[in-house]
Amino acid sequence: QAHFVESGGGLVQSGGSLRLSCTHPSIGRYINVAAWYRQFPGKDRELVAEITTCGEPEYQDSAKDRFTIYRDNAKNTMDLQMDNLQAEDTAVYYCNYVLDALDWGPGTQVTVSA
Repeated sequence: QAHFVESGGGLVQSGGSLRLSCTHPSIGRYINVAAWYRQFPGKDRELVAEITTCGEPEYQDSAKDRFTIYRDNAKNTMDLQMDNLQAEDTAVYYCNYVLDALDWGPGTQVTVSA
């Protein structure tokens, strides 16, 4: 499998929540920091949150206190719980490794209406 498979995006009102999920067979056996990224139209991808193999998270400032990243090595999944979503969170969300990244998948669209 060349890339992560992301899911869980959709349309939500401002203040609402979404939980994104991604999967790849290597998550549980590859010692690497995995991350959620997002891309705004016409902009480069930016890192939103990352998590080590041992489950230690770090967040971009705009995600702190609103987003929570999870990693389940047994299930080969990584989730991003997003609460209190705002219009400025509207973007395509991707997951990948921070180092030795895989090919980028199609991502999942998150749209937050004001």
